[in-house]
Amino acid sequence: MKLDELGDWRRTHFSNQITADKDGEPTTIFGWVDEVRDLGGIIFIILKDREGKVQITINKRDFHKDRLNDIRKLTRESVIGVKGIIKRSVIAKSGVEVIPTDIKILNVAKTPLPIDTSGKISANLEKRLDMRVLDLRIKERIYIFKIKNTLINAIREYLQNHGFMEVFTPKILATATEGGAALFSVNYFGRSAFLAQSPQLYKEALTSSFEKVYEISQFYRAEEFDTSYHLNEFISVDIEMAFAERQDVMSILEQLIIYALEKVTANNENELKFLNPNFKIPTAPFKILTYKEAIEILRSKGFDISMGEDIPVSGNKLIGNEVNGPYFIIDWPLSLKPFYIKPKKENPELSESFDLNWSWLEIASGGTRIHIKEQLIERLNKLGLNPEKFEPFLTYYDYGMPPHAGWGMGLQRLLMIVTNVNDIREVTLFPRDKRRLIP
Repeated sequence: MKLDELGDWRRTHFSNQITADKDGEPTTIFGWVDEVRDLGGIIFIILKDREGKVQITINKRDFHKDRLNDIRKLTRESVIGVKGIIKRSVIAKSGVEVIPTDIKILNVAKTPLPIDTSGKISANLEKRLDMRVLDLRIKERIYIFKIKNTLINAIREYLQNHGFMEVFTPKILATATEGGAALFSVNYFGRSAFLAQSPQLYKEALTSSFEKVYEISQFYRAEEFDTSYHLNEFISVDIEMAFAERQDVMSILEQLIIYALEKVTANNENELKFLNPNFKIPTAPFKILTYKEAIEILRSKGFDISMGEDIPVSGNKLIGNEVNGPYFIIDWPLSLKPFYIKPKKENPELSESFDLNWSWLEIASGGTRIHIKEQLIERLNKLGLNPEKFEPFLTYYDYGMPPHAGWGMGLQRLLMIVTNVNDIREVTLFPRDKRRLIP
């Protein structure tokens, strides 16, 4: 079969714009073949694009037999363009169809398909990820990433409207951001370098210039965790704010989430109804538990945990069952937090930190930062970290570093909650985990 060229054809409508009120109007649409049915004198093509599906009704009297033979050979996921007239229909599911005057066959898909893109036959996640571009043509997947797009735009809109400047920090670093071992090493022209785990040190430094900054970007952690909620390349939403403390940035996080979710419910009503019909926007204020209170809840349920221990996911699940919606845990032991988190003045064994959990999942963490150089050096030494490796950043603290606070939020983890999926790879276009480096 000879394939057609695009030529001067250009789209005038997506499938969801083919509506009965446009009866009689001309249209040019493009998409992928979802189904071909040959019924006597009529051939039906169900054409899909990112916005949905539309029925193409071909009267065989209107096309040359050679063209009809080519149309009959179309396979699912073949790419076509259609010029025609929009027509009301009592037969088509959507109440409207397109009567074609011309059809371009732009590409023909190989058969059989490695996964079923109709959604009728499910494949395991690993197989779907191997064939990710095909997988992303399935309605459920398109819905997830439409919601993700709305979330990102709404988060950016909220922060811009509240005086934050967007920044882009380096992703190739000379030293660890947080002093951890979970680093990807890079050969940087014969020198050792690392992929950034977070923008932490840069965003703190930038508060001394721009006061309120944010970044939405990918970061990298060489973690050995092989779970449904860890990735080695992930999207983080980070803010940092001068002249602020923990409660200030907790309030921003709370209001940002509500704002973003209101945008999702307004702009993605159909997608949300399909993926998570029982989803409800949380109301402010979010519940706040101290670390001590969280431990007491767990112990009251027979959970074996000691003061000073980190709370595992199994513990978060128990607490999440008690709390309806997102909740903060504050006043964590300082020993569980990074060197830059400020100790509580009235109890230096605790920290001015917080985690934001939703159900069983930690969504964000943050707190008040140390802004005095001597205190930072003291914390680094106490944690066994060499201050000399952090000297380029510590130097900035000699020249007027303001008090500041901030947080980082995992975008994909928030998206997991909103779309009601249990594996973070479902909400990641091309995930990178411990085993997966392709596609």
